[in-house]
Amino acid sequence: MAVGSGTLPTLHPVAGFRIGTTSAGVKTPGRKDLVLMEIAEGASTAGVFTLNQFCAAPVSICKQHLQQGMPTYFVTNTGNANAGTGKEGYQDALDVCQAVASQANINATQVLPFSTGVIGEKLPKERIIAAIPAAFDALSDNGWLAAASGIMTTDTRPKAYSMQIEYQGQLITLTGISKGAGMIKPNMATMLAYIATDAKIEPALLQTLLSGAADRSFNRITIDGDTSTNDSCMLIATGASGIEVSKQNDELLAQFDVALNKVLLELAQAIVRDGEGATKFVTISVEQAANAEEALKTAYAVAHSPLVKTALFASDPNWGRILAAVGYAGVDNLDVDALQIWLGEACIVENGGRAASYTEAAGQAVMAREEITIRILLNRGDHQETLWTTDLSKDYVAINADYRS
Repeated sequence: MAVGSGTLPTLHPVAGFRIGTTSAGVKTPGRKDLVLMEIAEGASTAGVFTLNQFCAAPVSICKQHLQQGMPTYFVTNTGNANAGTGKEGYQDALDVCQAVASQANINATQVLPFSTGVIGEKLPKERIIAAIPAAFDALSDNGWLAAASGIMTTDTRPKAYSMQIEYQGQLITLTGISKGAGMIKPNMATMLAYIATDAKIEPALLQTLLSGAADRSFNRITIDGDTSTNDSCMLIATGASGIEVSKQNDELLAQFDVALNKVLLELAQAIVRDGEGATKFVTISVEQAANAEEALKTAYAVAHSPLVKTALFASDPNWGRILAAVGYAGVDNLDVDALQIWLGEACIVENGGRAASYTEAAGQAVMAREEITIRILLNRGDHQETLWTTDLSKDYVAINADYRS
């Protein structure tokens, strides 16, 4: 179950970046669950990772290897998170890196490992290592779609986005894939994302661009309020186009930043649309807040309320649940008489209670839609924050009750 068509755009290859997908049988025999990504020499790489302090072994190794230089390969397995596995899990991830490095005749620190799946189970590294030669054989410029499927866990469909921007008659390509359907909440929101561009961008600027774009996309989605142990988002700039994005060219930098934000937002929203058991795609916008903190506190209070989420699933315009969530969000000295709450185009709350113009029929019409917007106007300032979430369905419970089977 998912919201929207899930139709993918044309996925443009990125010069200097190849992908190979194969089967290692990590959890399910025959399933293509191992993805290898090859990065051209001279490329820059940036990453943002989960803030869960019980982060998985691959996350710790990725951070360490990035500090030691630019990577040449990413290796991703699904079916096993290699999280909560202690020193043994850490060594298993290193062994996978070494296997890739040996195949490519490079140092193991040039390999970044990624894992997603069940937490607390030993990584079947022997199966992964045995499949690495096949992943090398599968390397292709056009491997994006296969990889988007290969990194899925409880996802029901692949997630990918690609676009090109023109600058002075030349094209810059950005293509990315993501996965995630549950255990989604910043920071980061269980997800993986890989974006590549053929622009030339020095590492420090690349990291700044990624961090900003991730904050406005992957760190503004939530499905269930659980922050994963494995979240990683990687951005690679191969430089193969010969077009340099730098602070010395404000026009191109701004154009590229807009495009990058577009790609990440599309990938992030695709995760919400495919949320576990989701039947609704919900935008929550908090406006006229005094600052970002209170805007986000209010938005997350509504997004994480089981009562609001189940009302959304039932298409029940029980607006009192939204009102209550705003009230307990923790906004200091909130003037309830001054705020407004809108459900789509229907004002449901004003002057401290039900809006005079509101009708149950108007609320019902909005709640019956697949895509719903909730606007909360605090009337305390000029700050606005938006996040995206889902309803809470019976299927979400069933999926997570059976997840390890």
